[in-house]
Amino acid sequence: MFLAVARAGQILAASRRLGVNHATLGRRVTALEEDLRTRLLIRRTNGCELTAEGEVFFRAAERMETEMLAAQASTGRIDAAIAGTVRIGAPDGFGVSFLASRLGRLTRRHPELKLQLVPVPRSFSLSQREADIAITIERPEQGRLVSSKLTDYTLGLYASKTYLDQAGTPQTVEALKSHPRIGYVEDLIFSPSLNFTGEVMRDWDASFEISSAIGQTEAVRSGAGIGILHDYVARQYPELVRVLPETIIRRSYWTTYHETTRDLMRLRTVVEFLKELVDGESHIFV
Repeated sequence: MFLAVARAGQILAASRRLGVNHATLGRRVTALEEDLRTRLLIRRTNGCELTAEGEVFFRAAERMETEMLAAQASTGRIDAAIAGTVRIGAPDGFGVSFLASRLGRLTRRHPELKLQLVPVPRSFSLSQREADIAITIERPEQGRLVSSKLTDYTLGLYASKTYLDQAGTPQTVEALKSHPRIGYVEDLIFSPSLNFTGEVMRDWDASFEISSAIGQTEAVRSGAGIGILHDYVARQYPELVRVLPETIIRRSYWTTYHETTRDLMRLRTVVEFLKELVDGESHIFV
């Protein structure tokens, strides 16, 4: 319970994650502090913050958690049934356009498994358990994480048929400068890999910035200008036209999870299912 509160930064958020009453959770953490004869959390109206002693205990509690998972795995007593909750954090393009319509197959296969899909344009902290599995666009280089490539994918320049009928189709990269361009909100780009525009032209200078891949797709569909879209998303919309088709941007998706959870059957089941999904429809990503 302490770990859940420390990771969430709020007793209410932690209680929802654990499925217990927030008042009960607050009392349990208070009892823990009384047993340890030290204050672990500074409680404020907008959340909780670890004290110096809380930081020390947090690291110790994580080691305890890791040892318990290892002990259960070694005795074959961990997650005998594929049940419980697995939270998947994913970029919004992949999460909304691909996963949301397909993950139901897994819950039908395992009725006691509960999936939480969080498709938002941001990164996730696995060490703080913001997600159990993160779909990342770069392979993490730091932390006690397990990563494997899910798939490569491509992006390209798109505009709507209506827009091109009115404004004309650019034939060169230089000609893009005379068209309104759509891109990410630069100071909200959470990964260098999302800075696609530099691979097309030095100064993209978007007139319409949206911090969401799905939002950019909708803006391009509406005729607001030319944008760099995921090919596997854009191909779903017949009103979108590929512009400068020789311009191809390549990226990869990775599945990543914390090494302390590698022996959880429910987590392994979800990771394997994600790979099964992508391999089964690999043609849409290239």
